[in-house]
Amino acid sequence: MSTFPWIAHYPQGIPAEIDQEMPENILEIFQNAFNKFGSREAFENMGKVLTFQEIDQASANFAAYLQNKLGFVKGDRIAIQMPNCLQYPIVLVGALRAGCVVVNTNPLYTPREMEHQFNDSGVKAIVIIANFAHSLQEVLGKTSIKHVIVTELGDLLGGFKGKLVNFVVKRVKKMVPAYSLPGSVKLTKALAEGARMKYTKPDIKSSDTAFLQYTGGTTGVSKGAVLSHANVVSHTIIVTHVFKPLLEQGRQEIMITAIPLYHIFALNVNCTFMAHIGAKNVLVTNPRDMPGFVKELKKHPFTLFTGVNTLFNGLLNNPDFKDVDFSNFKGSIGGGMAVQDAVAKKWEKLTGSPLVQGYGLSETSPVVCCNPLDGTHKMGTIGIPTPSTELAIFDDDGNRLAQGEVGEICIKGPQVMSGYWGKDNEGVFFDGGYFRSGDIGVMDADGFFTIVDRKKDMINVSGFNVFPNEVENVIADHPKVLEVAVIGVPHDKSTECVKAFVVKSDPSLTEQELRDFCHENLTGYKRPKHYEFRDDLPKTNVGKILRRKLKEE
Repeated sequence: MSTFPWIAHYPQGIPAEIDQEMPENILEIFQNAFNKFGSREAFENMGKVLTFQEIDQASANFAAYLQNKLGFVKGDRIAIQMPNCLQYPIVLVGALRAGCVVVNTNPLYTPREMEHQFNDSGVKAIVIIANFAHSLQEVLGKTSIKHVIVTELGDLLGGFKGKLVNFVVKRVKKMVPAYSLPGSVKLTKALAEGARMKYTKPDIKSSDTAFLQYTGGTTGVSKGAVLSHANVVSHTIIVTHVFKPLLEQGRQEIMITAIPLYHIFALNVNCTFMAHIGAKNVLVTNPRDMPGFVKELKKHPFTLFTGVNTLFNGLLNNPDFKDVDFSNFKGSIGGGMAVQDAVAKKWEKLTGSPLVQGYGLSETSPVVCCNPLDGTHKMGTIGIPTPSTELAIFDDDGNRLAQGEVGEICIKGPQVMSGYWGKDNEGVFFDGGYFRSGDIGVMDADGFFTIVDRKKDMINVSGFNVFPNEVENVIADHPKVLEVAVIGVPHDKSTECVKAFVVKSDPSLTEQELRDFCHENLTGYKRPKHYEFRDDLPKTNVGKILRRKLKEE
């Protein structure tokens, strides 16, 4: 058998290695898009559309403001703390065009988390949505931030609509707590001033840092993955080949972007890659509002969709989702967490297009593995490594394991970070440059990889390893279960035992029904000893279920 059996499963025309000439930096990717697709619609949010040409002009204005008004130079760090809105791509691209290093920040961070990230990265400025400015006020004096730029949700919607949205958000829904940030500037003013200033293109090398993408905040103190321009450019070209079976020459793709742009998946798949191919992004500000989300979907002849398992599951359980027009729809990719088989089956049956699972991390820009998009995917797996990317299974001592053996997934490729910002990075890589993912997985005989679980989430039952993903996947297949999370809890006889937290889709579901179901589908030590029914489960802003929160309780 070949050392790399997955190569046989690459769709026709997709190379195992990317050896084409690539842009020097991310600026070239966006500039090429502006030149080639200028009049095309690039982003839409709340009914307002911006073309690539308009993004070009507005981002250049913002870059000029940073360079001339704030005195920013190449390498200065700037934080962006906003949900999906039209301001995000303008600020993101503008900051990169000024030579800045972008530090994406979750708007729902607590003041403590914000303080850590801002001080660790050494950001000099922040662009923040007004809804969360009160949290910044608490910590601003404890950080190195010198410039604060504030925007309101409706600022770029224009005219009466923009004013109405800002009024409703602030006065009716009370979503903007009072804050005081003396010296702060409105983004609209910064853009207007920048329009009267000269933008100077910086000399950006491929090795220069583009993003400090913070990760690990749900498991401890977050760390900044250092992603270079070369990492992101390589990732963009790699993902272009991955999506090739779904792309049509001469046709503009329409991507539904419900994952926040500050998340690495949306940042470099939905934003950077979609710009590279001239696609349109429909930005969804609040995907948790399922009725509103479904209403938005009905307005667009979308072709592509990315999301997480809980998002897909939530849509499937909305009664109006079946009325969405899927006639132009080609396929979906799930990431961020395991896509459960039950969800994938229901999704394909309803939409007529597959929901395939991919895999990546903030440290890898993110995509390193994906199921083929030509119909040859394997449900339950994360697919095959992307071009120019190698995945291997290692034991704890750094020994490479054979096909079929379970161990830590380690990754090597041009999209892999150089290390964590300001850390010694000891133990982050194995010899040979393989990044240690912390995910436990296995490769089958065909070269398809399967995530067994996160190393830290493994449950020890009398010396046997139980992986929560496996138990969750079984329980999720019960027709009366909406969501499930599994953790290990202390047990006096078996070290730990399995506990399941379940959200019902049918109120008639009983604990005994679940026990009987698990008895049929799981061996003894894997069956939950305890069940707890909940109205909901704790999640990140992206929708990933937080087992850690359940453990803390």
